[in-house]
Amino acid sequence: MDVVAYALAGLVAALHLYFLVLEMFLWNKPAGRKAFGLDPEFADETKVLAANQGLYNGFLVAGLVWGIAGQRDDVLAFFLACVVVAGVFGAVTVSTRVLFVQAVPAVLALGALALAQ
Repeated sequence: MDVVAYALAGLVAALHLYFLVLEMFLWNKPAGRKAFGLDPEFADETKVLAANQGLYNGFLVAGLVWGIAGQRDDVLAFFLACVVVAGVFGAVTVSTRVLFVQAVPAVLALGALALAQ
């Protein structure tokens, strides 16, 4: 079951790496605007804020990779829990879509990690 938990956590890390790229580098480009449904003016006005969000996603990726590579289930559980909290907050404040894109994969990984114990 550890393999399943680590694979799901790797998927969560890959998703957050993708979010980092979208937010830090593509926010005001066509791909970023399409992903987030932004008009060009708003994207230009908020690109610095988005880059900050992307940086935080990078910290989540780093923590998840640390947990996976070091086989540190405690570290992995902590960062997956952080993703769940961020996903729930995003679902409440931004869009319910965030719950399914961000929180659900992390909950599945946390569940697999718990079952592996």
